[in-house]
Amino acid sequence: MHPTAPLNARELPLAILAICAGVAFLVANDAVAKVLTDRYPPIQIIFLRNLIAVPIIAALIFGLLGPQALRSNHIRLHALRGLLMVIGAWLYFTGLIYLPLAEATALVFSAPIFITALSVPLLGERVGWKRWSAVLLGFVGVLVIVQPGGATFQMASMLPVGTALCYAIFMMTARWIGRGERLWTMMLFAMLFPMLYAAPLALAFWQPLQPADLGLFLAIACFGSLGLTLIGQAFRLAPAAVVAPFDYTALIWATGLGWLIWSDIPGVSTIAGAAIIVLSGVIILLREHRQSVTHIPTRPK
Repeated sequence: MHPTAPLNARELPLAILAICAGVAFLVANDAVAKVLTDRYPPIQIIFLRNLIAVPIIAALIFGLLGPQALRSNHIRLHALRGLLMVIGAWLYFTGLIYLPLAEATALVFSAPIFITALSVPLLGERVGWKRWSAVLLGFVGVLVIVQPGGATFQMASMLPVGTALCYAIFMMTARWIGRGERLWTMMLFAMLFPMLYAAPLALAFWQPLQPADLGLFLAIACFGSLGLTLIGQAFRLAPAAVVAPFDYTALIWATGLGWLIWSDIPGVSTIAGAAIIVLSGVIILLREHRQSVTHIPTRPK
């Protein structure tokens, strides 16, 4: 649904429920991936997740939309976007090895900041001082979490920031794909090309699969696919300015799962930085909504 479309009171609760559930599935995906990084290299996790997800998504597309929905006129662009996706996912999963789930999640939310900053050179958009101020505010939030030069600084904190940058470019290139391209088709290629790119490296660093982990790999494939599908549906049911703020409920889920599984409790700097990043993202979103710019979801997976 376009941001300027009228709000349907009946569809609003469904949209909010869809995005909250979708976000919860994506955080669950992250939590399972973090568990798997103890035993498998991140590139192998990405490959197996997508290897399981691609046939599931393809079967759904074939059954719901027919074989014509499996084709695209933008294969080269999908190939580029797939490369960005696999790099971003690898950076994020690698970051999960060293960082608490809540901290990594908060840093990924800097994606809208990069989207705004890069919209000038890549899309030729004009960005006013208010949006630039929101961008600077968001970077302050990142610095509060990362604390460069501080005693607690670690380079691993830059990995989710790199994920946010890759995802920002990934989402911006969606503007170059015609509106006739179906959401499901875009999702299929967003999973297919990363799988193809990851395959040779996954085989090179392959670790034998433990039978007990097969269920975990199936879980991240299902969680990731369900999360993206539900979030996409939420933005179809209601205007972006209404549902997008609920994307930040990921921070609640990430904090809860981090405490439940790893006994991680976010520090003051993580909480403060996350709050600043959320504030920056909401300001950017509201400015884009007022200018009738289509919303771009804030998280990769």
